Amino acid sequence: MKRIVIMGATSGIGLETAKRCIAAGWRVGAAGRRSEELERLRGLAPQQVETEAIDVTDDAAPAALERLIERLGGMDVYFHVAGVGSQNPQLDPTVELHTVRTNVEGFTRMTTAAYGYFAAHGGGRIAVVSSIAGTRGLGVAAAYSASKRFQNTYIDSLAQLARMQGSKIRFTDIRPGFVATALLRNADYPMLMRPEKVAETLFRALECGKRRIVIDHRYALLVRLWRLIPQGVWERLPIRSRD
Repeated sequence: MKRIVIMGATSGIGLETAKRCIAAGWRVGAAGRRSEELERLRGLAPQQVETEAIDVTDDAAPAALERLIERLGGMDVYFHVAGVGSQNPQLDPTVELHTVRTNVEGFTRMTTAAYGYFAAHGGGRIAVVSSIAGTRGLGVAAAYSASKRFQNTYIDSLAQLARMQGSKIRFTDIRPGFVATALLRNADYPMLMRPEKVAETLFRALECGKRRIVIDHRYALLVRLWRLIPQGVWERLPIRSRD
């Protein structure tokens, strides 16, 4: 029975992935900021689920992760889906800095903690949900786009470091397209995907150990096209939601 810790299991992709793991018989360590949502998830399968309220921006978060892992009986997969994002064309600094604290500082705090655990316990898998937004900077979500690019590069760096150190730590970088979550609640983006669909594809990627995946094929094509656009042309594109 695999043991997975899901950081950000209280809603959206994290919650749906937790449900999929439970259905597959995995033991799930569910973490997030909202205790009541965690307990609701635990109620689905009390024998399989352990919970811990964790805020990734808190310096004490790694210690809380250790407690959750101990109650779970160990950890085979660390899955990081905790994050925030906002369309912020006004560049409200409060919004931008909150995004950076969560998606960069919090992400780094927790993935390094997971790396340390796996390095000390013979290996494991670190899986993260980044985004296709990390491909090119999106003007309406500058901090969000930049933070996702950071996550892509950080995981690539850790993968190289693990090889250099001979650690049996493997990585999966999951890059969904636009998902119908709170980030896009007031937007009219094309090709919106349901979190349930994303979680199903994501779970299969975890099972087979894929290194990197874009969800789904439409967004894989879109990403290829984005990369072909010259920078000067990209900067002139009025990419925005229809809200």
